[in-house]
Amino acid sequence: MKTTISHPIETAPWAVAVFASLWLSGAAFAQEAVTVNYRDIPVSYPAEAVVEAVRQATVAAQVAGRVVEVDVDAGQRVKKGDLLMRIDAREEAENSASAQAQLAQAQANYQRTKELLAKKFVSQAALDKAEADYLAAKGAAGASGATLSHATVTAPISGIVAARQIELGEMAALGKPLVTLYDPKDLRVLASIPQYKLPEIKQGMKARLEFPESGQWIDAARVEVLPTADARTHTVTARLYLPDGVAGVIPGMAARAHFIVGTAKKLTVPPKAILRRGEVTGVYVIDAQNLPHLRQIRLGETAANGETEVLAGLSGGERVALDPIAAGMTLKNAAAAK
Repeated sequence: MKTTISHPIETAPWAVAVFASLWLSGAAFAQEAVTVNYRDIPVSYPAEAVVEAVRQATVAAQVAGRVVEVDVDAGQRVKKGDLLMRIDAREEAENSASAQAQLAQAQANYQRTKELLAKKFVSQAALDKAEADYLAAKGAAGASGATLSHATVTAPISGIVAARQIELGEMAALGKPLVTLYDPKDLRVLASIPQYKLPEIKQGMKARLEFPESGQWIDAARVEVLPTADARTHTVTARLYLPDGVAGVIPGMAARAHFIVGTAKKLTVPPKAILRRGEVTGVYVIDAQNLPHLRQIRLGETAANGETEVLAGLSGGERVALDPIAAGMTLKNAAAAK
């Protein structure tokens, strides 16, 4: 039984003329087509979102000095432990040498004091002081050596250099960011949802991710709703984790999270079948004679299956061309042949 959408469409006179000029026959259409029908489509709640890396690290300077070597730049892949840059820390090197000398002196004094105590030439208090001086010198030497090692900046994780915040020859100050890294294999999307939607979203805990610029749709591997709400906006942050190895997705990209909240029967068409010309939106419907005809339609929202809902202009069971440009060329060639 054929079901027809009863929504009336008001077509502008100029649009009628456009469609009338393209309503041609006599040319068979052999391009790919799809039959549209009412189907159970997931109903979703859309929310704007942004991509972020789960594992991201900003390496900051732990020693002051001039940057004398830079081995990485933005976009470069690195492994954990790879050299990123070096900082001139000659002053710290001198401090380390001084601390090592004081450590050697304190250790020798401690050994002599132990020998003198054995011969009862000094008191136990003198030995305790010598031991304390030795331990203090040992700690100072270790701290100085650790500070000196910070002049060699290495990658704390394997990943991609997202940004380099310092140039060769600049002064690195304590705590100043040097390089930002992220792991491209572990990404997630952050979305804010109103608190009144929490019961519906938590019931299914399923979502699909849409990337409008590329037209890519991805099923979220896992949905995680944080247990606190923002007191000012009364929204809750949701984390939607992407599966491993998703191409073309980087931190900072805009995305749209579609939280599945139920199902409904809808008539949808693939986005590539839709033809947009100014204010006119239509599809090429293929008749029983295998001829394409341009028909104006009214669209709704993008469904969670990636297709676009049709509110009016199409009926279940009709065939729609998946390549509107090829369908238009077929009509144009047929008109030229007459």
